[in-house]
Amino acid sequence: MGKSQRRKAGGDQFDSSDADSVSSISTGLLELANDTECLNSQEFELEKYIDDLYEKRGSTREKALSGLVDAFEGHVLLKFVENKFITLLNQYINSIKRGSTKEACLASRAIGLLAITVGAENNAHEIMEESVSHLSQALISGSDVRKKSSVLDCLAVVTFVGANDLAETEISLKAIWQVIYPKSGPNVGLVKKLPSTVLAVAISAWSFLLTTISDWRINPDNWKESVAFLSTLLEDNDRSVRVAAGEAIALFFELGILDLHRSDHIDIDSLNHEVLKHGMLTYMQSMKAKILAKANDLSVEAGGKGTDKKNLNDQRDLFQKILDYVQTGECPEISLKISSKHGLLRASTWTQTIRLNFLKRFLGRGFLKHAQDNELLHDLFNFEQDKTVSLSSIEKKISRSEGDKGRTQKMKKDRKLAQERKRGHLISQEE
Repeated sequence: MGKSQRRKAGGDQFDSSDADSVSSISTGLLELANDTECLNSQEFELEKYIDDLYEKRGSTREKALSGLVDAFEGHVLLKFVENKFITLLNQYINSIKRGSTKEACLASRAIGLLAITVGAENNAHEIMEESVSHLSQALISGSDVRKKSSVLDCLAVVTFVGANDLAETEISLKAIWQVIYPKSGPNVGLVKKLPSTVLAVAISAWSFLLTTISDWRINPDNWKESVAFLSTLLEDNDRSVRVAAGEAIALFFELGILDLHRSDHIDIDSLNHEVLKHGMLTYMQSMKAKILAKANDLSVEAGGKGTDKKNLNDQRDLFQKILDYVQTGECPEISLKISSKHGLLRASTWTQTIRLNFLKRFLGRGFLKHAQDNELLHDLFNFEQDKTVSLSSIEKKISRSEGDKGRTQKMKKDRKLAQERKRGHLISQEE
């Protein structure tokens, strides 16, 4: 009878646990079904957008591009693009070549998002190879400010992600530099003053791409023109241009371009004559002194009536950090909370800071999602757990459970030792 009752009791416990398990499995399957349905629905919608890219009506293509841009901002669609990236790329390029300004801007952004989605692999290199010539042509063939800015960002992104060597990177660096400093290009006689908005975007894109050259040793003679012209832009009337130029110059300091004798990246031996070496060192030292004097002025600039205080404070902060870096060699660290799972994203060099600022601007509202789920960004930045994050309710339960278990084991051990001491005491009394 007792055995039967125990079996029944055991059966009751099993049934209850089994019911919980079935309920849990059912919930999981339901969530999986919902996720699958959402995924299928999204894929169907994306396929419809792709079909609409072939339509003759420009407004239809613009709507499709807008939908694709939104989707690629909000999700890391790596699986979706595996067998479709060439189809997408070709249609995007057609939109840049033949579409309206709005369509070209959307298409440029879409190509950049496509490159960021596929990450640093063979597909990214193919995207770069297929698009660079068309993007470079778009930079010189039109004057529309919005289109030029979008193409500049796109060219920087596809080269950053897809280039395999310095030679490929230099092609895009040169194309962007000719926008920044038109006198360096072939059409010197047709030079027009570049709008400040485009100039700031161009410098930002160029600096972003320049962060990749730290892996190669570089000839210092190639940077005289860049250092000289960017130093003049520290006196530009537009604050956004001054800040963009300041970031580029901060990178020059980090790469050692303005401190040639301290740099591991500069191939000073490429100047095969002592007079040339001495002349280059003297020139860079004089430019460094000039730049630091201007940086000091910009770090304490007073704001007049109607001044945008945030932009002014950003300028002061940047140039003070540059001065501190030159003096101490320490770059200010930036920390961004991504999520409780992914913790903090940290940027601790000028290279990482410039990359972070550019990608935040380019990805916009999609930055957080890509920081969470895109392996490319995980490779670019340092992620670490946020020690200030409080434990979740489940983690607290586990922690309490482990603590209770430890205390129980200690109490058992103490009781056993006490019993053994008591038993030993009784035996000694009997003797």
